[in-house]
Formats: sequence, C-alpha cells, structure tokens
Amino acid sequence: MTVPNTPAGDTPPPGSDPFAPPHPHQAPAPVERPPVGPELRIGAIITVAGAVLGVVLGLLWLWLAPRIGFEVQDNRILYRDPEGEQQIAAVGVFSLLGLALGVLTALGAFLWTRARGGGIAVAVGLTLGGLLGSVIGWQLGTRLGPTSDLRAHALAVGNGGTFDGPLELTAHGALLVWPMTATIVLLALSATFGKREPDRPPYWAQ
Repeated sequence: MTVPNTPAGDTPPPGSDPFAPPHPHQAPAPVERPPVGPELRIGAIITVAGAVLGVVLGLLWLWLAPRIGFEVQDNRILYRDPEGEQQIAAVGVFSLLGLALGVLTALGAFLWTRARGGGIAVAVGLTLGGLLGSVIGWQLGTRLGPTSDLRAHALAVGNGGTFDGPLELTAHGALLVWPMTATIVLLALSATFGKREPDRPPYWAQ
C-alpha cells in the first residue's frame, strides 16, 4: 500500500515507518544569509536622498505657505488681518508636502529594491531620510523667509508700511508626516506587490 500523499514511484522500503520524520543525523541545508554591506549601502543611499529632498521641501514650503501680514501705524506693529489663520495654513502646507514626499520616496525605494526583496534597511532608510528631510526643510524655510525681528523690520519699512512676518512651524508634529507616510506606503506596497518566496516542498519530496 502506498502512503497517502506519497508520489508514485517513491514507495518506502518494507519495514520502514512511512510517517517517520527525516533522519536526525541528516544535515540540514545551509541557510544563505545576505551580506550586510549592500543592505547598509541601500539604507544610506535612501537616507541621503531624503536629506536632499528636504531642500526641495523647504523651498516649496517657502514658496507656497501663506505669511502673516503686519503694518506699522503710529509706531505700533499691528496685524493686517487679526482673524487670519496663516499660521495654521503654513503647518497644513508643510504637512501636505511631507505627505506627497513620503509617497514619492516610498514608491521610488520600493521600485528600486523590489527585485531583491527590499529589506529592513529600506524601511529604516525611509524613516531616517524622511525625518532628516523634514527637519532640513523646516530649518531652510524659516531661515530663508522674512526675519523674525519684527521691530527691525518695522523700522525698515517706516510708519504706514507693511511687511510679512516670519515663516514658522507652530506644530512640530508635522515633522513626522513624511517618515510615517513613507513607512505606511512601503508596507502596503510590499504586502500587495512585494516579492514572494516559493513554498518549501514537503519533507517526503526532499
């Protein structure tokens, strides 16, 4: 009688246990571990790319974010729009730009490393690169924007003049939008379109 699930022609010899596991003295197949150097290199490249894109984030934020307007009247600095929400809008613009860059970097990293199966270095590189890029974009936007010394700016424009206030990120939680978005998108892409490892054959086929 042939053992169930046993391929034809592989009938076990008489007197042997057909359900016995492989011999304990049989050496397992060696597991090949990928080298660490390429993984670290990939993570470093993705991190550096995030830092470079941080410059783009800062310039776009400086260009698109609204500013708080001031005017000088009788040696006093007044808001041009006391009920304006320019500070909240500036945080919103920064968050939307971080969201877009998070999707872009995750998609690029996934397509670049998809053939080799990605790895933990890709996720770590995206997280560190996104956080570093967010900090660089924040600092670059505030430093290239108008000065934070309102009194000096008011003296420069004179009585009756108007000027824009500094660009500020009042909610620092916006710095996490880019790295969090990149991580979530990478996980979604890997789960949906990632490389699949073939199933191991049953023990009786080895």
